[in-house]
Amino acid sequence: MTSKERIERIMQHKEADRVPILDKPWRGTVMRWENEGMPCGMDWRDYFGVDKVQTISADITPQYPKTVMEETEEYEIVTSPWGVTMKNFKALDSTPEFIDFKVNTAQAWLDAKRRMRPDKSRINWKYLEQNYDRWIAEGDWIEAEFWFGFDVTHSWMAGTETVLIAMYEEPEWVVDMFNTYLDMCIAQFEMVWDAGYRFDRIAWPDDMGYKNTTFFSPEMYRTLLKPVHARAVEWAHKKGIYASLHSCGDIMTLLPDVVDTGIDSLNPIEIKAGMDAVKIKREYGDKITLHGGVNAQLWDKKEQIIAEIETLLPILKEGGGYIFASDHSIPNSVSLENFKEIIQTVKRVGAYTK
Repeated sequence: MTSKERIERIMQHKEADRVPILDKPWRGTVMRWENEGMPCGMDWRDYFGVDKVQTISADITPQYPKTVMEETEEYEIVTSPWGVTMKNFKALDSTPEFIDFKVNTAQAWLDAKRRMRPDKSRINWKYLEQNYDRWIAEGDWIEAEFWFGFDVTHSWMAGTETVLIAMYEEPEWVVDMFNTYLDMCIAQFEMVWDAGYRFDRIAWPDDMGYKNTTFFSPEMYRTLLKPVHARAVEWAHKKGIYASLHSCGDIMTLLPDVVDTGIDSLNPIEIKAGMDAVKIKREYGDKITLHGGVNAQLWDKKEQIIAEIETLLPILKEGGGYIFASDHSIPNSVSLENFKEIIQTVKRVGAYTK
């Protein structure tokens, strides 16, 4: 089976030849694998024989000028197209430090909003021309990268504290940001679709939780964010394609409403934050495809991770509706040999008998 055929069946809650394997390693993880014997420059997915997802993206930023304000051997301080001043560390797999946010009031947002006009120049057409036909010929799964809602506005636009306070004190401003970003995504990907570049699913990150709890209440999600998620799902379904939500953290209390939006799949099901993949499978497995749910903290402990896979996978794969992945990317603590054994185990335990 091709990746597209395999994932399509699983998304339809049907059994395939095996569970799909869709994950992402850190850049440092790939470099480690190359140092340990994987050919340099080779697509790691080809090396391990796992499924391929290809992504199409678009520039939805306000396109503020990007400038380098300071640079040392360890970091650079830049202003981003989002209007954020940040310190980017040059060490592998590091997280930027956010210093200042240009869009920190409802009035400042109006300037950003004026800059957000859909345009064909925001799409990398050359990239599509060079790669799309090959993706189709090789049977790859193709996704459109949306980004809207709480995640982009708090992490890359206005800052977490500002957005959380505004959700309580100025909800109209926050909802306008949520919807404007979705409007940008829809407009840009309508252009992609109309140009003949079709995709199988839209996927967007919207991290609504952290360890053992959420950033906001179910009621606030239901009032401010759920309608925006539901609108994205509706757009995808009208196209005859799927919609997938990525939300880190423990969002167990939000799940009834999240599932009610009509999403087709949920990722990464972060076990180390408090999510329960088996419980979700039993309660919602007939409605959504689970993607992830295998604790990344165990992946460098071979015996533990193999035992975890052998315990979880028979439950999660039952009746389709499950895609194998860590509960948030593959860390650089995972050796080449460990990952080889993980993939071999998944292919063995995740096979469906005819």
